[in-house]
Amino acid sequence: MSHQPSSTPSLSAPAYRSTALSLVALMLMLVLAALDQTILSTALALIQRDLPGTLPSAWTFSAYLLAATVVIGLYGRMADVHGKKTMLLLAIALFFLGSTACAASQSMLQLVLARALQGAGGGGLMTLTMLVVADMAPPQERGRYQALLGAVYGVATMFGPLTGGWLTEHLSWRWAFGLNAPLALAAFAVLASTLRHPFPEPRKPIDHLGALLLTGALSSALLMTQRERLQLPAWLSISTLGIACALSASTFVLRQRHAKYPLVPLSLFARPMYTAAATISLVTGLALYVAVVFMPIYLQTTLHLAPTTAAWHLLPLMAGVTAAAIASGRLLRSRIPARGLGTAASVLVVAGFALLTLAMELTPTQPLALSACLLPLGAGIGLLFPIVTMVSQRTAPVQLIGIATAVPVMLRSLGGAVGVALLTRLFSTVFHSSTLQQPVSSAAAAHPLQWVWGFTAAVALLGLLACRWLPGTPLEQTQGDAQSRSVPPGKEAAKQLA
Repeated sequence: MSHQPSSTPSLSAPAYRSTALSLVALMLMLVLAALDQTILSTALALIQRDLPGTLPSAWTFSAYLLAATVVIGLYGRMADVHGKKTMLLLAIALFFLGSTACAASQSMLQLVLARALQGAGGGGLMTLTMLVVADMAPPQERGRYQALLGAVYGVATMFGPLTGGWLTEHLSWRWAFGLNAPLALAAFAVLASTLRHPFPEPRKPIDHLGALLLTGALSSALLMTQRERLQLPAWLSISTLGIACALSASTFVLRQRHAKYPLVPLSLFARPMYTAAATISLVTGLALYVAVVFMPIYLQTTLHLAPTTAAWHLLPLMAGVTAAAIASGRLLRSRIPARGLGTAASVLVVAGFALLTLAMELTPTQPLALSACLLPLGAGIGLLFPIVTMVSQRTAPVQLIGIATAVPVMLRSLGGAVGVALLTRLFSTVFHSSTLQQPVSSAAAAHPLQWVWGFTAAVALLGLLACRWLPGTPLEQTQGDAQSRSVPPGKEAAKQLA
């Protein structure tokens, strides 16, 4: 199928070598942004000992996650307004400055503030890399590129604890940030020289009030789920944060309905295919983070494996994500409908957690058996990554492709953060309410984690249900339909956006 023209011109039409350099630089920045989500999980205790200050060490993790999550939607909308290259270079610059400040921090307060700055750049990288790749490749090749990005993101997220543990053990926790700086500078130089600016288009205002309301809703939700870990003051109670989240979210929705140029046009969710992709992204975020967080904890605290050994038991999950993401891109290019592929992938995710639940019942002390159950789970998650991105981009009008790509990424991050926090509370509740004190070799010792796997499997069924609304035809046809529904310029565009 020939490359159909769009109102959003390509950022570049480079030779093969230039395209390859751009792709490598984009994948490098996505790796760094994903790594820094989890890289400090094994170094928090040492950081707390090294740096003076009364702030809990958990803030160094949560500051990055909070900042990265709340800026994703804003980056997506600003990319539609100011151009993808401009916002990508801004995100890299913020990430570089934040990383440098983290490596040089002399107190916990400095480190937390630097991590927030780093997250403000990292959140943009997770969205903008996908947007730039979509412009670099013709529609029939985008599946391959998006599959590579999906595989890179999933593997980098899982390698974070292992990388952080190795650097902390052999060098210093500061190297987890210091290594980012030269790599980010190199990527900035490559992308600044190889990507072209889009042709100028009329700029539309940014809904700053909507951005502020969305930030309030997301911040309240994340703080509510991590209140105890962050040791928040008493006045920031669960009920206070919950009320703030509900008020901000409801006001944000009302604002988007009536704003002339909304931050997140609600018209996107009037398209069942887009809503399905957003729902699946939320589920994949929960599934990925639950496996990455809870499995190593169980292996270390219950089976007494070393942190590095526990991290290596995630290898089947990594292999499944990588291989399946690449395969998904190829299958989509071979005109396999997203609905059938997404359904099969969602079945694998549900089956993976069901197998984990069964393995915890039958072989709770066999780490290899538990690790093997992660393979179908990783395969399902990997298959879904390119589907979500491509369906989101191809069912949205070209003028909204930035925010249309950003929202599922934001939901993936939010689903992982909030889901892990809520399931941690569930785990603690079940653990403390249990009256059985039996040896580790008994199935009862694994009972609290069985609840976590079972609950996640139930949530994964929601993703399976959402696959019903994915495109039942090849995505090339969906692309044509989306372009035919592109938002027209001028006043008509403002009406459709409102």
